[in-house]
Amino acid sequence: MNYLTATKNKKYLMYISQNYSYAILRPIQAAVLANGGEVRWFLQGLAVNPNFLKKEEKRLNTIEDIHEWKPDATFAPANLIPTFFPGIKVGVFHGFDAGKLDKKGNNDHLKARGCFDLYCTQGPNTTIPFKALQRKLGYFKVTETGWPPLDRLFDGITETPYTNKSDTRPTLLICSTFSKRLSLAPKLYEQIKHFSETGKWRILMQFHPKMPTELVSKYKALSNQNLTFIETDDVVPLLKSADVMLCDTSSVLLMFLVQRKPVVTFCNNAPEEHLLNVTDPNKVEEALEQAFTYPKTLMKNIENYCQELHPYTDGQSSERVVAATNEFLLSEDKLKPKPFNIIRQFKTRRNLNYWKW
Repeated sequence: MNYLTATKNKKYLMYISQNYSYAILRPIQAAVLANGGEVRWFLQGLAVNPNFLKKEEKRLNTIEDIHEWKPDATFAPANLIPTFFPGIKVGVFHGFDAGKLDKKGNNDHLKARGCFDLYCTQGPNTTIPFKALQRKLGYFKVTETGWPPLDRLFDGITETPYTNKSDTRPTLLICSTFSKRLSLAPKLYEQIKHFSETGKWRILMQFHPKMPTELVSKYKALSNQNLTFIETDDVVPLLKSADVMLCDTSSVLLMFLVQRKPVVTFCNNAPEEHLLNVTDPNKVEEALEQAFTYPKTLMKNIENYCQELHPYTDGQSSERVVAATNEFLLSEDKLKPKPFNIIRQFKTRRNLNYWKW
């Protein structure tokens, strides 16, 4: 059965609490609208900017609005979602597993928190552990779909707002996570300042939205004809525009890697053979020079890794997510009840100021 055809006349809610979630959910929205469904958006918290909503995108402002509209499914690129929303809850992840650990030393990406009915996983290295959790816990289903925000990486469009045909230099994209312990930003300032002065590469730079303001200002001050600092809620055009990335342990490096492009990392948490990892600031430039040559062994390692991370290059992950959601809605399979976490329920309701049962 073609489950995409079941989209017609169904309602799908996009639930976001960070600005980067717009770019994650919009490809799903496009697949829904193309197949006759309806979409609404719910924006939670002060971290998400409502001005990023497009004129044609429709917003629900209150929990009462959500209950009145009665979505069949809610998509969320978050770890948590209110369980008291109508319809099923679908987890689509806010990034890849970059090896980050929680305070107890556990992998923070590979957790089920009692909120979702369906997880749409990105590739085998996400699917296998979540399938194991599915068998153990029994209150959700797992379907491997690929990750929707990467669809545009494979749409065949090469020009972006950051393309400069008149500048033939290789393009370096520098990204960093906000964690002081993991971020390259406090540690590589002198090296990046040097890169911006030599003009050997065209440099694009983008930081995580939670990066401390003083660091952002410090790097913005380096902007010149060789380095452009960019603030955006949509990193995909940046990823398409660069030849090589310099990063740390941010999951955005994995989004870059699936294009089969090299990444140099500084003090990465999980430095495997698909990365060129360095721990000495003075060796970063040498590693970047090597990366720009696209070494054969490195490229083979990247391909092998991508087959586990995200093997899909057809740009159809969004359609697979919507189809998997519809299949779940039409299924008669019975799942176990979700665990009732009274502390989480209280915190969620307090954050939303919603106390009806």
